[in-house]
Amino acid sequence: MINSIIVIESEEILAEKFKIIGGESLKGEVSIGGAKNAVLKLIAATILVKGSTKIYNVPRLTDVEIMLNVISDLGASCIYDKEEKSVIINASNISSITAKYELVSKMRASFIILGALMSRCREAIVALPGGCAIGERRVDFHIKGLEALGAKIKIENGYVHAKASKLVGTDIYLDIPSVGATENLMLASVTAEGSTRIQNAAQEPEIVDLANFLNALGADITGAGTSEIVINGVKQENLHPIEYTTIPDRIEAGSYMAAVVATRGKAIIKNVYPAHLTFFNDKLIKMGASIKLVEPTTIEVSCKNRLNSINFVTQPYPGFPTDLQAIAMTLLTTANGVGIITESLYENRFMQVPDLRRMGADIHQDRNHAIVKGVKNLTGATVAASDLRAGAALVIAGLMASGETIVEKLHHIDRGYEEFEHKLTALGAKITRFDDNENNSLPNSNVMNIRGIL
Repeated sequence: MINSIIVIESEEILAEKFKIIGGESLKGEVSIGGAKNAVLKLIAATILVKGSTKIYNVPRLTDVEIMLNVISDLGASCIYDKEEKSVIINASNISSITAKYELVSKMRASFIILGALMSRCREAIVALPGGCAIGERRVDFHIKGLEALGAKIKIENGYVHAKASKLVGTDIYLDIPSVGATENLMLASVTAEGSTRIQNAAQEPEIVDLANFLNALGADITGAGTSEIVINGVKQENLHPIEYTTIPDRIEAGSYMAAVVATRGKAIIKNVYPAHLTFFNDKLIKMGASIKLVEPTTIEVSCKNRLNSINFVTQPYPGFPTDLQAIAMTLLTTANGVGIITESLYENRFMQVPDLRRMGADIHQDRNHAIVKGVKNLTGATVAASDLRAGAALVIAGLMASGETIVEKLHHIDRGYEEFEHKLTALGAKITRFDDNENNSLPNSNVMNIRGIL
């Protein structure tokens, strides 16, 4: 068993770009991988239990690398099997309670380790995650919730130091249905004495997946997927290792659906839970797309004609997902009429707008509103991903556009899309990854070099 399993050469990543020749209708089939926003939390949760836990459907992503490195640094051992897309984690010997800034600063989601450490060790020292490109993501809900459970917390030198002789269940009301706070408090409450009730909890499918995972470990959690989650504390020794399969990534699924619709193509999307995308699917249908259920986890997506504009407001689940807002905006850029987007969750999530304008889009932004007037077509240009979802939106814009599009700063995209160009190529897209330093094409694969394979 080894601790550090993935190495990324950052200079190479920063030099990589996509070259896209637009105008091809996407056709064929694509299979969706494991949900990034679920598997990251499952990895953190493995430190609650001694022994080897195996998680299937784990995508090869840089965010996954970071979370594995976080728990490895705490003393857990990890082995990733790239063929099976699984990871075995043995957290029997946690030797540290400190999640270092060098790791936590790379990905905000790693702050979830705070609740896991408190549940396992009753003490945690976790770096504050810092800023975020798409807007402020406060952690005070996490802190107040842990204090309500009995933790004493000091924040100094950029670290949260939490400690408790014991955690005691209580009622916690979240001012907003924060996904991260819900998850952190769920993890912390697993071994607390008595019952904890989280009110106004986040309802995302990834919350349900975490609850299912924890229950399989031996926890007692009910209500996940509703606004009220109840965690009845269990003893640490009652938790046990398991094997578990991560849910499919609804945002990845929505991204490929949008890419097919944007190029007026037709494709089969496999390994998708349609119920996780009900609101998004409804909007695509209203725009003119066709979505058919082929099997319980397989859909057919197609579009023959130019799309029609719509209005939408991003909302916590089950509303329109903010993670698909940038991609939906790209669809509106060439749709009939005018569409209005209201981003209600993050103040800086229109960062794709300047680059879409470079490609010919007609977008007027007024604070958290974007008014998108459809144009005849987009034209290729050199653009840069500012964050994960904006990057995916620019790739789809490149697929729609006439001519050549260069998308820079692929390290953002590689955080959340496994083998993005490979899957798009299989659908008929003309997209290649190349290294700007050498100006050579690179193989269609994720950029991670994974060591310590089974």
